[in-house]
Order: sequence, then structure tokens, then C-alpha cells
Amino acid sequence: MAVKIRLKRMGAKKNPFYRVVVADSRNARDGRFIEEIGTYDPLAEPAKIEIDKDKALSWIGKGAQPTDTVRNLLKRTGALQ
Repeated sequence: MAVKIRLKRMGAKKNPFYRVVVADSRNARDGRFIEEIGTYDPLAEPAKIEIDKDKALSWIGKGAQPTDTVRNLLKRTGALQ
């Protein structure tokens, strides 16, 4: 099972809000997920990023691969160096 850490889009049309989730890569973008580990609000000024660093590092240690966007968010929060 290929596990990814990726964004799940929430919010209304033209008003995006994302949840950072751990999901099987075969599931749909907004479909079933294993665990929610944070949120990302790109419309806030500055962008609001809340990610549980311990859970993220735990999943990465178990072999989960973050997407490029999530990797950038993790670097901005200081979870990855």
C-alpha cells in the first residue's frame, strides 16, 4: 500500500481550505483517508498552516511520502529540514 501525505480540498467554490491527510495513493483526492494531521488556509494573510509535527514525522518514518506541496508546507512549519 503506497501511503501519501497530501491535501484534501474543503471549503466553498473560490474559497479553498485544505486538510492535510494521510491517505492511500489509490483513493480519490477528497475520498477516504487514514488520518488527518493538519490544516492549511491559503487565503488568510499570512497563510495559516497548522500541522501536527509529531504525527507527520511518525508517518514519514513509517514510509509515507509527502506530496511536493505538503513537503513545502512541512518545511515552512519547521517539521522538515
